[in-house]
Amino acid sequence: MQERRKFKKRFCKYCESKIDLIDYKDIAQLKFSLSERFKIMPRRLTGNCKHHQEMVTIAIKRARQTALIPYIVDRKNVVESPLDMIK
Repeated sequence: MQERRKFKKRFCKYCESKIDLIDYKDIAQLKFSLSERFKIMPRRLTGNCKHHQEMVTIAIKRARQTALIPYIVDRKNVVESPLDMIK
């Protein structure tokens, strides 16, 4: 019989910091919820609670509409860390 893997419990960093509102203009805070291709990372990887994950998703989508975060990364011009472009 297979042995079940034990993963460490992830906690919501926004609940620990007691953050009520996630602003779309604060890109430094949002970049921890984005992958290297600027995709929104799921809850199981970030450890966010449902409430804060929904707020992060809305903030990232608003930041994309205002051109603070790109929608996609060009595959031909690969950058080592696209998050360094965001300042």
